[in-house]
Order: sequence, then C-alpha cells, then structure tokens
Amino acid sequence: MDKISALREPMPMPNPSFPIKVHPLHTHKTVVGQTLFPHHWHEHLEFLYFVSGSAIVECGSNRTAFHQGDLCVVNSNELHYGIGTSEDLSYYTMIVDIALLHSHAVDAVETKFITPITRNRILFQNRIAGDEEITRYLLAIVRELEQQELGYELSVKSHLYGLLALLVRKYVATLTELDDYRHRLRELERLAPVFSYIDEHYRDKLTVQRLADIAGLSRFHFSRLFKQMTDKSLVEFVNLIRVNKAESLLRNKTMNISEIAHATGFSDIYYFSRTFKKLKNMSPTEWRNSQY
Repeated sequence: MDKISALREPMPMPNPSFPIKVHPLHTHKTVVGQTLFPHHWHEHLEFLYFVSGSAIVECGSNRTAFHQGDLCVVNSNELHYGIGTSEDLSYYTMIVDIALLHSHAVDAVETKFITPITRNRILFQNRIAGDEEITRYLLAIVRELEQQELGYELSVKSHLYGLLALLVRKYVATLTELDDYRHRLRELERLAPVFSYIDEHYRDKLTVQRLADIAGLSRFHFSRLFKQMTDKSLVEFVNLIRVNKAESLLRNKTMNISEIAHATGFSDIYYFSRTFKKLKNMSPTEWRNSQY
C-alpha cells in the first residue's frame, strides 16, 4: 500500500506508547454538503459515532447514509470520504492502532483475531445501526480517554477488547465482501500513481489518455476501472477534488469567486459555480456567507 502515498494520511498519536485517540466531539455548525474529510486512507481502524444529525460516508465505493446513533467502522487501508448532510451534525472520531492489543506471546487472541484484523483478513461491516452494547463500549473508551484517570489505560484496553469481540461476533463482512475488498486493494495500488498525479495537478487540464498512460492501461480499461474504484467518472472525481480545494479558499475573503475558480482549475466561473452548487447544494457565494 506504500504506492498510495498521495492519499495516505499520517496518523501521529498523542502517546505513541498507547496508540489510540479520540477527536473532541464535532459540534460546530455544519453546512449541508460540507466536506468532513477528503478521500484518504490510513493503516488504523477508525470509528465515527454519530451523536446527532446525518452524514454520508464513502468507504471504498460504498456510499452510505449515517444518522443519529449509527456507527461507521472504517477498516484499515480503506479509502474513505465524508460529507455532512445536516446542520446539526455532531460526532466522535476514534482512531486505533490495533498494535495496541498485540500480545507479547503467541496466544489464541493474537493468532485468531488481532493478527488477522491487522492484515485485513478480518473486515468489519461499515455501518452499524442502533447497537446499544457497541455504543456503550465506544462511549466508555471516549470517557476514559477524555478524563485519563489513574488506570485509564487498563480500562481502555478492556473496553476495546469488548468492542472487538462484539464486532467479530456480529459484524464481520462476508467472504464475498472480503474477496472484493482484497481485489479492490490490488486495483487501488494500480491507480495509486493516478491519484497522486491528480492531487498534484488538479489545476491543470487532465485527460483520460494522460492518466491511462500513467496507469499503464488503455483508455477504455482505465475509465472502467476508475469508475469501479471511485464510483465516479474522471470528470466527476476531478471536479470533486477541485471543489473541495475551493472550500478552504472560500473561508477567507482574500480572493474573489473568479480568482478561486481559476486557482482550483476551473477556466469558466459559471461552470465552477454550477459544479459547486451541484455538489454542495448552494452557490460559492452562499457557501462563503454561511461561514460567518
């Protein structure tokens, strides 16, 4: 997976000797259509617990709606992307390096569960809805990490084992899904140089032929594979990247709309505005005004 470096997110931990962290509860107002996080992947397990509101998260090519009380499980090395679909969205993000649970001795826990999870031989379903027991374990971990009372490390590991036990019992992906996931990882490796090139050259004119050459594929096979991996055509994917880049520029008022359109690769301000509104359900000007 080293080849997909352009989309790999570094994941520093507050305490490297205890590699688990929780981002504070996301509670600030979310504009409908706002990018929560761009396409990226990392080697850690990620859990998104939705306290209120709604969002859409893409894991691989699976686009799933999440609502209050739902849990999103992002498997190791799984390409994911999220957008908010309500203004009252709030959620916790917990990121875990499963190495935290490695055994010093080769025991049944290590061989049957921890190592297979680490190596993606065990995958979990992405959406878990309304499981109160799962929720209790996850929120207990959140509280322990926030309060950090004496012995919190013991409690966190205990709850994490309990959480994984429930996931293994109730939410392991099917063999068909596992085979499909492994196939997708191989194909993502093939497209890795393309993702890297798009990320670096999104302002430029990007042609199917140029990117197909980078991947070493014919135009036909490249277009079909790209659609399978991203659930988007090349034009749709590049426009999404450009619009996501435009979001941050719109949050400050140092550039006007025309300058932002040009800076993010749109030669036509009207096409930029139409594309932005299609993806974000509001115009660039409305988006800018909603931030204040």
